[in-house]
Amino acid sequence: MKNIITILLFLFIPFSCFSQDSPKKDEEKSEMKPSKNDDGEWDLTVIDTQFDYFLNAVARPISQYSESYLKTKNTFLVAEWNSYYNSGKYRNIIESGIDYDPREQYGIKFEYKLYQVFAYVKWKYGLKMNGLTGSDATR
Repeated sequence: MKNIITILLFLFIPFSCFSQDSPKKDEEKSEMKPSKNDDGEWDLTVIDTQFDYFLNAVARPISQYSESYLKTKNTFLVAEWNSYYNSGKYRNIIESGIDYDPREQYGIKFEYKLYQVFAYVKWKYGLKMNGLTGSDATR
């Protein structure tokens, strides 16, 4: 009886090692989506630990931009970013597309933070984007 239990155990161990997750289909794409915070304002979460340093020490302050300027820039930059993502260009930097609707009123804080994400990627990785000039983003 002991031997049967041991044999059954060894038979089932390999099956428990297989991943239970089904592989992602090619059609499934990851996207960064804006979300509203507890105050009802649009927010964007950036996980990179150096981003806060960039915002506080390198990026131009929010007071130097108008919301309409940021919205115009973000519209072009998101389109460029998503074209890089969809084509697979810069795969080591661009890991997801961005779901951005230029008709939505996100507010200046969100527009500024999104714009600074593009500036940060240029600053950290050297990714040059046509919609972003060097003097636009840094002090």
